[in-house]
Amino acid sequence: MTSNNGQTPARRPDSGLSFVPPGWLVFVMAWSLYGLISAWRLVGEYGLPDRVFYLIYGGLAVDIITILWGLYLLGLAFGRSARFPRHFTIWQIATIIWLLARQAYVLTVPDFVFSGQALVVTGAEIAIGLLCIYLLRRGSEAETIYANPATESPPVLVSVIAAVLGIILGAVIGAVGGFFAGSVIADATDMSCFEGACGYFALFIGLAGLVVGAIAGGLFAVWRVHRRKRKPVA
Repeated sequence: MTSNNGQTPARRPDSGLSFVPPGWLVFVMAWSLYGLISAWRLVGEYGLPDRVFYLIYGGLAVDIITILWGLYLLGLAFGRSARFPRHFTIWQIATIIWLLARQAYVLTVPDFVFSGQALVVTGAEIAIGLLCIYLLRRGSEAETIYANPATESPPVLVSVIAAVLGIILGAVIGAVGGFFAGSVIADATDMSCFEGACGYFALFIGLAGLVVGAIAGGLFAVWRVHRRKRKPVA
């Protein structure tokens, strides 16, 4: 609806809470990165029961999907896309379902020990996720942030291609840089190479650099694409 002078009435000012979901998304991606690094060393453990491995492999797969899906969502957020609230809600619902399924699996499989702290952390993750869904609901102030009728964001396909290229390039740079840094640290600290300990250390640092570089490269690529001046809508 327009006023008598033909101008569109000003929208309600945003309270700033609409920026909580992107911040939470970045935190979850970082937490997934930590999960990848922490659980990766357990892949070669042959003494663990198969039911434990099911959870480890499932967690690794979910962490990778979370990081890649999160890069896409951040592209929408950087572009102030009106599709961000709906796509974020879908991602958050899927994340909550995974958290509930993982917790139910841990509580029902006898190979795991009950942990009240883990239960509280899972409950907090679900509560924050529900809060983000509420903040991005229809009719909320988020519409004033994630919808810009004056400009047109780059196509999603462009963001996806940029993210993939950024992930690949960042992973290569991070892996090489991490392995080199690990080798230098091992030499500088006179780390023992008994049974290949120094080599495993350098490899672990290289793997960490690969994951960090992949995420940083994807984020930078998406940010760079959306930083360009966007075309006015015709």
